[in-house]
Amino acid sequence: MSVADQPLILGENLSFDPFPKQSPDAASATILIVGGGVTGLINAWVLLDRRYQVTIVSKEWASFTDQQRLTSQIAGALWEFPPAVCGQHTDILSLKKSKHWCMVAYDIWAAIASIPGIAGLAGVQMRASNFFFPCPIEDLPAQHHKMEEIAASGVHGFSRSAASIHKHGIDPRYGAKDAYEHLAPVIDTDRCMEWLMLLVQSKGAKFHTETITGDLFRQEQELRHRFSADVILNCTGLSALSLAGDQTCYPLRGALIRVVNDGKDFPKVESSLAITADAAQDNEIVFIVPRNDNILLIGGVAQPGRWDLDLTLESAEIKRMRARAEAFLPSLKHARLDPTYPIAQGLRPAREKNIRVERELRTRTMDLHGEPTEEPSRIIHNYGHGGSGWSLSFGCAADVANLVEDVLHNLPPSTMKLQRKTALDHRSMDVPIRARL
Repeated sequence: MSVADQPLILGENLSFDPFPKQSPDAASATILIVGGGVTGLINAWVLLDRRYQVTIVSKEWASFTDQQRLTSQIAGALWEFPPAVCGQHTDILSLKKSKHWCMVAYDIWAAIASIPGIAGLAGVQMRASNFFFPCPIEDLPAQHHKMEEIAASGVHGFSRSAASIHKHGIDPRYGAKDAYEHLAPVIDTDRCMEWLMLLVQSKGAKFHTETITGDLFRQEQELRHRFSADVILNCTGLSALSLAGDQTCYPLRGALIRVVNDGKDFPKVESSLAITADAAQDNEIVFIVPRNDNILLIGGVAQPGRWDLDLTLESAEIKRMRARAEAFLPSLKHARLDPTYPIAQGLRPAREKNIRVERELRTRTMDLHGEPTEEPSRIIHNYGHGGSGWSLSFGCAADVANLVEDVLHNLPPSTMKLQRKTALDHRSMDVPIRARL
């Protein structure tokens, strides 16, 4: 149960201002966020605007060279209604919650994209997102149900038409027979990570570079003392394998080819084009997304349990990935590779039960006046997003902010399954989630 359950409303409790929406004072709680990826930064933004003081600890930060980048930067960052194109989202509870979380994020990313000055700095655009199928969608029950949910969700610009196959130059021999589209946020992750880092720093976040290893629960008291923290928030993605002692976490290796999308070598691709894993030939994905005005991403692969980052343009799966994309959209045969960063690869932070947004459930036995008593932990977890960290970002962060209030009010923790539904658990056209200025 949460004492707060406050919806996230851009302009009311979330702002673009270079200072917190509500300024902290001497009584404000301090939150230690472990993890400097998109999840950690979005959570920091939400908490800073609610009067909290925030310190972010990370072993590394976003970089902008040709070296290995953060998982948050490598992500395709096309907003998707779950389950995502790469599949792997199987837990019923997590899937249900993700449908709410993604719509909270949709509204906020869409609001960011609607303000020219902010959209450019943040690298966020609204673009048509197209999904193709090898038969009438009605013949694919899961995909048909998902399409109906999307159409009723409140996304902008939904339409279904097989005519988009010809419109976008898809080769009919590839087998696409049906399609739908809607507008979706597409995020230039390099630009947005830089913007988010500057934004939360301007709002007062402190950055501390350090590699924390081992179970956070076992070092909770030491970390809280060292950083003067009232609450610890775990946003460490795949590192939750050790930091949360969660043996159900695993890598889902992915890779994207980056090509120049300036209209010189092939007609400029302005919309995202995708075939999902369960509708694709041999369960292999087609994922074509404009990263920004000049770079096009071609994907994808989803390889569970693979830890190594040794893929090259000559790797068999990368060659197959590019061949699929070129068979699907023949104009890509003329594409030029991005000369500075032709292939991006990373490890999606997957989890067997998918996303975990809940308090630490383990308790600590304390001596109170000579009597043993169980004291709840002050750790909150937000990890296991797989390939959907950007899509679920603000939705998960809103729930985390409510859990912070629970901790500070000394309420007992509960599992995700038992948490009380928030006012926004069921989105409808009659009760829209607000994201306004």
